[in-house]
Order: sequence, then C-alpha cells, then structure tokens
Amino acid sequence: MTDTATLTSALDGFEFTALHALPGGERKGGIVVVQEIFGLDSYVQADVARWSALGFEVLAPSIFDRRVPGYVAEHEPAAFAVGVGHVQAIGLEPMLSDIQACIDHLAPRGPVFAVGYCLGGSLVWLAASKLKGLAAGAAYYGSMIAANAELALNAPVLVHLGRKDPHIPADTVKARLAKTHPEVPVHVYENSGHGFNNDGRPDSDLDDARLARERTLALFQAHGAA
Repeated sequence: MTDTATLTSALDGFEFTALHALPGGERKGGIVVVQEIFGLDSYVQADVARWSALGFEVLAPSIFDRRVPGYVAEHEPAAFAVGVGHVQAIGLEPMLSDIQACIDHLAPRGPVFAVGYCLGGSLVWLAASKLKGLAAGAAYYGSMIAANAELALNAPVLVHLGRKDPHIPADTVKARLAKTHPEVPVHVYENSGHGFNNDGRPDSDLDDARLARERTLALFQAHGAA
C-alpha cells in the first residue's frame, strides 16, 4: 500500500511530498526511488510497488514540488522541455537535499539505497558523491554521469545504459568511467534504449529491464540489504 509522506529539506526548510510504501514482509532496508523528468508518473509508482513487494520501505520524492507540487507529465517532447525548465529553475542542490531528507527518514530503520532513472540516474550518481548515509546506488541512463565522472564516490554505484539510447552514448560513458572509476560496473543493454525500466515503453525490453533489476537487487544485497 502506498501513501504520501511530507518531509523537510534541511537546505531551505522546504516541505515536499514523497510517495511512501512499507515493505511487504520482512524489512530488508530502505530505498529512495528518484524520478525521471516526468514526475511521479505511473512508471515511478510501479517501481515503488516493485521494491516494496521485495521487502523495502520506499520513498519517491516529488523533486519538482518547489515549482509545481505533485508534478506529473506525459512522456512527450513538450513535457520534456517543461521538465528541463523545472530542473534549471530549481537547481541540483535543492533536489539533492530532498534526497538527503529521504535518506535521513529511512536510515534509523536500516541501510538505505537509491535507484534513479534519467534525471534520477544523474541525481543518484551525484548523491553517491555528495550525500551522507547512502549504502549503495543504481543509476539508470543518467545524462550527467559522464560529465561528473571524476567525482569521488562515498558509496558503491552501478550504472545501467541502453545501447539504443539516442541521448546517451553508452560506449562513451563506459569508457569514461573505466578511466575514473574502474570499480563501477557499467552494464549496457543491447536491446533497449532510453527509459527501458518503464515496462511497455517503445524503448523497453522486458528481459533487459528484468536483468537490470536483478543486478540492482544483488548490489543492494551485497551492501547490507537483509
């Protein structure tokens, strides 16, 4: 069952909302699910439900609340441009502070992990460098990863990329990380493009999505998930 939590950013005292789901069965840890640029849409909600069913307490912050509370958009070019505007207006630091608030909320009950998609994938990479209390993170097709490849990491991360992604050249990102962070696994999924964790989308291959989730779960289990 999913409800809505209200949390407060330590950066500016801003109150934002987050989807919240309790674990199904024995609690294995906490997970922060970080949205794409389209808000807390049906795909984010499905991801929250998946991780909850696996035994994690989940928070998915609505990171555009400073601009449009509860923002949700369709996956279309016009909405993408609107989302970019929200990112530019809010800035990375406030969004990271919201993720930190989620980590802090979950941490008293066990290890906290993060998984993010598109914009969220970039934010998870940055969170692994800049935030405290993260046990491990999985970054899916984040466009800012290569540009921030030299950041020191405070938590283990793995990266998922789609071979057919027209926005993010998988081999370029993989080569960049091989130089700066050879310890970071970078998985390239040959049958998928951008957004492939979103089941039913044109760029999604179900087998690729399933394998990426298995690898992400294995990372979390290796770093403290019960």
